[in-house]
Amino acid sequence: MKLSRLIIPLLILVVLVGSSSFFIVKEGEQAIITQFGKPVGGTYKQAGIYFKIPFIQEVHLFEKRLLKWDGSPNQIPTRDKKYIWVDTTARWRIVDPLRFLQTVATYTGALSRLDDIIDSVVRDEVSSNLLVELVRSADWDPERGREAREEFSPPQMVQAGGQSKREGGEPRTVKKGRQIITRLMLKAAAALTPQYGIELVDVEIKRINYVKSVQKEVFQRMISERKRIASQYRSEGEGAKRRILGSMQKELSRIRSEAYRKAQTIRGKAEAQATIIYGEAFGQDPKFYALYKTLESYSSQPQGKSDLILSTDGEYFGYLKGVK
Repeated sequence: MKLSRLIIPLLILVVLVGSSSFFIVKEGEQAIITQFGKPVGGTYKQAGIYFKIPFIQEVHLFEKRLLKWDGSPNQIPTRDKKYIWVDTTARWRIVDPLRFLQTVATYTGALSRLDDIIDSVVRDEVSSNLLVELVRSADWDPERGREAREEFSPPQMVQAGGQSKREGGEPRTVKKGRQIITRLMLKAAAALTPQYGIELVDVEIKRINYVKSVQKEVFQRMISERKRIASQYRSEGEGAKRRILGSMQKELSRIRSEAYRKAQTIRGKAEAQATIIYGEAFGQDPKFYALYKTLESYSSQPQGKSDLILSTDGEYFGYLKGVK
């Protein structure tokens, strides 16, 4: 009975010791073992089951996969004094778990360090560049991107031929563009993260927006710009309409002139042919021709209320009397 009382606690102790003597590193994880707060045994980067001294050594597991950082939107002035909200994101990974453990210890500590580093770099780059550089690419295709440029370009700028123009008309070429600026952000921030065992893989600007204090003014500028563009389109359309109508009237006059010329030619030929036919027909009986022409002249006399008084000796009655 006493032996059974000793065996049960002993088995429980063995199970506890055995379970705390092994640890599992999963795929996508890496581990560091510390003994009394000091790292021992190096880094475990391969998935598998490993042994540690129970109760003395502690296992710290870290991700090997890419992790995401999302910063808080910041209000930053650009070099041309345009106050904007800039929202950025980044991807990072832990490449030196030992240094990571020694410097920041936890993911929360790492995100705090990234907040300081990336926010500072983003603020420096935004404040040292023009707004047009932040919202556009240097390799923008002016033909394929014309509609998108007109839709999303800052209202104080008008696009033409791959360049930006200020309201006064001064051309401004995009020299860097957002892609190059974000690469500069990444380069500057990535140089500061290795001391924490972190590799910064990418930095991107998620969104750029005007601050509320100037949004109303910006919207008014956008409306004015759209009205100006619409007026320009209407003016160009009216000019094109007048050119088309002018060409149409010119072509219509030419067609009418050509048709009139052809009609007169056909009519002249027809009248000449008719004259020949009439001549041949009336030439067969000259007296009948004289009678026909006399009656024809009578029908051409004025009609209406006027009266025509003829003498019996007139030519009209000559044919009735049988004189002619």
